[in-house]
Amino acid sequence: MAQGGAMAWTLAESYGFISTFIRQTRPQKSRTHLKDRWRPQPPRRQFHDYFVTHLPSSSLHPDSKSASGLAHKFPRKDSQPVPQSSKVSPAAHPSISRETTVVRIPLRSAKHHFGVSVSRGSRPYNEDSHQAGVIELPAFAKKAPPSITKNPRASTGEGTGGEGANGDPQVFYFGVFDGHGGAECSGYLREHLHEYIEKSAADFEMQSSLHGTDNGKVKRAPGKYEGDTEDLKRSKAALDSIETTYENEISTKRLSSDDGRSRGAKDVYHPPYPGDPPLIQAANKEKIKCMEKSLVASWRELVGGYFRRFKPAYFSLYSGYQALGEESASLGASGKETSVGAAIEEVVTYAFLKSDYDFVRAQAHKQGERFDMTRAERPLNNDDILGEPSLVAGQIGGPKRFTGGSTCSVAIVSTPTPTPFWNPATPSSMLIAHVGDTRIVLCSTATGAGIPITTNHHPSSPVESDRLRRYAATFVTDSFGEERISGLANTRAFGDIASKRIGVSAEPEIKRVELGPAEYSFLVLISDGVSGTINDQEVVDIVKEAKTPEQGARDVVSFATEVSAEGDNATCIVIRLGGWERRQEGGVGSMGTKESRQWKRDSANESRGRRQ
Repeated sequence: MAQGGAMAWTLAESYGFISTFIRQTRPQKSRTHLKDRWRPQPPRRQFHDYFVTHLPSSSLHPDSKSASGLAHKFPRKDSQPVPQSSKVSPAAHPSISRETTVVRIPLRSAKHHFGVSVSRGSRPYNEDSHQAGVIELPAFAKKAPPSITKNPRASTGEGTGGEGANGDPQVFYFGVFDGHGGAECSGYLREHLHEYIEKSAADFEMQSSLHGTDNGKVKRAPGKYEGDTEDLKRSKAALDSIETTYENEISTKRLSSDDGRSRGAKDVYHPPYPGDPPLIQAANKEKIKCMEKSLVASWRELVGGYFRRFKPAYFSLYSGYQALGEESASLGASGKETSVGAAIEEVVTYAFLKSDYDFVRAQAHKQGERFDMTRAERPLNNDDILGEPSLVAGQIGGPKRFTGGSTCSVAIVSTPTPTPFWNPATPSSMLIAHVGDTRIVLCSTATGAGIPITTNHHPSSPVESDRLRRYAATFVTDSFGEERISGLANTRAFGDIASKRIGVSAEPEIKRVELGPAEYSFLVLISDGVSGTINDQEVVDIVKEAKTPEQGARDVVSFATEVSAEGDNATCIVIRLGGWERRQEGGVGSMGTKESRQWKRDSANESRGRRQ
């Protein structure tokens, strides 16, 4: 106790006070006096877990500005319907105001567009995390055809769909993160991975794929609010154009599960989506090469081992991946073709590796189980690099060293117009970035088939085994017959600092998927607590039976936990796409796996009865 009865100010409390100040400010290099090094920065932008749309005011207040002002008080006998001979629809009647109102809709409340369900199973803690919202990212969608971008009413001031702060259509972001060894890494990805993607795009000086010129002015494709008469006609035409068939589903081959578990008699295997070629966008190529070279050198110095010969596939510094694309040039802000640029795949790869590097480096600088007095007495900002605050203060992964990690699957959707991607008439581009054994599955509207976009990064995968055996990695087989590397079931993951030297990296497997109008019904993101129990087609068929994506996510998790023998953490995200209204028509609807699902349910109930 100090004099006057006040508590003594300890060294730990001093560090806590300083770290709080560091979180609110960011260091910047200054050519002036040293005292100007620390400059207050704007507060960190919160993740936008909502989307913005513009709706006509009449849809929110239909009677607020009627022609007579008292239409809503007319008795029923005096009210008159709109004459059938009128040339305007009731929604476009002159008595209705056409002014628009900005509406902010939380995704968690949009049950008809998005659904998520989480269960910890029989585990004491839930180590899964998820995220959904919009991010500030330049558009990477291909330009829409004139039939979609044409807007004959553009001069009337009608409402358009939501746009981001940069003027491009909103870019949607969905992610599922499956932690192992704790929730520190998955929580870190949930809170910060999208920030790394945003910052990487800004540092690359990435330009929108939709920018063109019109007499020197930036020209963007217009959009419309949902419910517009012409938009509804295009949506109906897009839905009607889908020809459902069963032949494509019959041709799929039967295959046993890659994890050794037996499947039902009706289980089928669909090959993963191969991916579409990247689209090159204008960017600062020289700056990108410098940043990539610095990051690879940082990994080599921090970890060594596998990373001494590490050459990320989508780093143009090594691969020249632009040759993979059918389009090696895009229209930049100048309106001229240029081969100097980058693709969104390169941005996301850099963001994944940079975020993993910061996480691993933060853990390496922390004390382990044994208290290191020498390390604890070092200055808080002893390891500043490029003017960034030290990661020792515990901002990443908690105050103690965290040796676990997390897998990750992220879907980023960009549209050529502000009309949202779930509109049946809207084409869109989706980028999938995947690390580990979380999964992303599409449902085809025509065939009803579950099309996997990701593959599990397990030691049994030929691609992964070839990648790691070159670096003398040791594989072992556990008592269940599953191959493991350094005790891990995944060959790619965030964190896992003890396995980095042998090649367990967070380099993502990336695929670009061009979504045609109403081509797919919905998108599903699941953790291994679901995929380890039920296969992709069963997940898709369960969602087909639901009325909303929110109900579909609940049903998937409920069924997975009901038939699971292990009771792992289970997470499911269901996202509505353009063909949602016809999800039951392709193939045999949800009846394709009815027998296998019932067999799994009966087997689970029988095993529980024997245990009792």
